[in-house]
Amino acid sequence: MQLSNNVTEFILIGLTQDPFWKKIVFLTFLLFYLGMLFGNLLIITTIKGSQALESPMYFFLFYLSLCDACLSTSTAPRMIVDALLKKATISFSECIIQVFTTHFFGCWEIFILILMAVDRYVAICKPLHYMTIMSPHVCGVLVAIAWVGSCVHSSAQIFFALSLPFCGPNVIDHYFCDLQPLLKLACSDTYVINLLLVSNSGAICTVSFVMLMFSYVFILRSLRNHSAEGRKKALSTCISHIIVVILFFGPCIFIYTHPATTFPMDKMIAVFYTLGTPLLNPVIYTLRNAEVKNAMRKLWSKKLISDDKT
Repeated sequence: MQLSNNVTEFILIGLTQDPFWKKIVFLTFLLFYLGMLFGNLLIITTIKGSQALESPMYFFLFYLSLCDACLSTSTAPRMIVDALLKKATISFSECIIQVFTTHFFGCWEIFILILMAVDRYVAICKPLHYMTIMSPHVCGVLVAIAWVGSCVHSSAQIFFALSLPFCGPNVIDHYFCDLQPLLKLACSDTYVINLLLVSNSGAICTVSFVMLMFSYVFILRSLRNHSAEGRKKALSTCISHIIVVILFFGPCIFIYTHPATTFPMDKMIAVFYTLGTPLLNPVIYTLRNAEVKNAMRKLWSKKLISDDKT
């Protein structure tokens, strides 16, 4: 494995170099990031503090919100701070860490979305065996397997990144470190690594998306055998899941399945899956889920009552 030769740090171009627009970026994405943190931490706190949300679906939603918060935190704070700097730099080791964290939490989120689809399939198609199949122990093991799979995937990204020789150019036309922008700076032929990148990240995104879409089509078809009330509730939940899947996988598939050449729109599309989707997920799940909204009301009304007593 050949490590970096002469490059010890990289210069991040960010979303823009215009001083005026950098201020707009700072203010806009600071608000987006704070909104994302608030929304996801609200869901995490509500699920942890409510006995009404102890089903496997909310167990997985807890981890989805955790993944969203961590995925955004791996890129957004640096982008926000860099918008205030004249020249934004990142060390080689920090860059490698950022590659690992973004891919780890992104891949973990993919696996959690798959587990949520499995949960909906069992709940709708095997209702009598639901609590037996999706027991707390099984759910915990599935999340742990997803965690290990994410470690394997992100470790592969680190292997690819460390195998790239950098011997001159160090300007990354992006707002965070990722393999595709790094491939442009490598002073060797990157055809094989780009092929491996597409077959790794690209395949995970595409295959998972196709599997999820087929599974939800199958689930929706099976709703014909349910009562009108059951259909309405299951349809509302599944539509929320499908919206989240499309919003997350669409940008990911675009970014990780096209060749090493980068497009001007890549940065904005990356913003959508690293910050946009994590910001929208809490809104989608709370607006379309009466149980979550009711649990939030009860939890925070209890908190207000206890605060008044003290």
